[in-house]
Amino acid sequence: MSERRACKTIGCCRMTVRYRSIRPQDEALRERMVALARERRRFGYRRLHVLLKREGHAVNHKKLFRLYREERLAVRRRGGRKRAIGTRAPIRLPLAPGERWSLDFVSDQFTDGRRFRILAVVDDCSRQNLALIADTSLSGTRVARELERLIARHGKPTMIVSDNGSEFTSNAILAWADKTHIEWHYIAPGKPTQNAFIESFNGRLRDELLNETLFSSLHHARAMLARWQADYNTTRPHSALGWSTPSAFAATFHPQRAPTLRLSNGSAPTPVAQPANELSKTAGSELTTG
Repeated sequence: MSERRACKTIGCCRMTVRYRSIRPQDEALRERMVALARERRRFGYRRLHVLLKREGHAVNHKKLFRLYREERLAVRRRGGRKRAIGTRAPIRLPLAPGERWSLDFVSDQFTDGRRFRILAVVDDCSRQNLALIADTSLSGTRVARELERLIARHGKPTMIVSDNGSEFTSNAILAWADKTHIEWHYIAPGKPTQNAFIESFNGRLRDELLNETLFSSLHHARAMLARWQADYNTTRPHSALGWSTPSAFAATFHPQRAPTLRLSNGSAPTPVAQPANELSKTAGSELTTG
């Protein structure tokens, strides 16, 4: 088919088919732009345009952007820190002490300005504070070691709940959870209400001890934390437990008759969760997470 008939068939102008671009290739400009981009790997086309103008290259920013795209020099945006994705499955409320623990960190400082951290561990059913570990640095390996010590004292929980902190998502914790066969539940990023038990405890710890005490040293902080922990578990009344203490509630708990618990004073506390029905699941027995 001739060119005339082909252009008529497809409806194209013969001048367009015969046109040959006279646009310069700008090889020198391209080479210098690529060299600058390799030297300044995080510079975009705007900053490269400024550098090229300083060197005497008279080029429009729109033309430079076209060359920039043709050379595929676009800077990739760096993503945020990788976080563990919280599960979308509902999490059941614990029906007995030792079923589920919650972990979180609290920060404070000494009188000289140095900061320290506190690892808090809470039993979600009895509300008992199982540990308050204070140190200037708490790595994932240290967290795993402290959890081993708590398991030796209190027994192994079925599940542990935490946020997406770097210590809880470290390889040390992932390997430890796999070795001990403990389910580790990560809340959805930015949703601290999904870990409400430990968040409530952190609020009480901050209000009643950390904001009321000046810590002079790590030894002083550990001593005050141990004293407050004993008071919290054995003396301080807890409103969610019918104004009983966490230790008293855990001591009188019997799994077979959880809905009809009786405290030492004869009153029945508000149940932590209703037992799940074999045939149906009620919304009150589940805590939506993410």
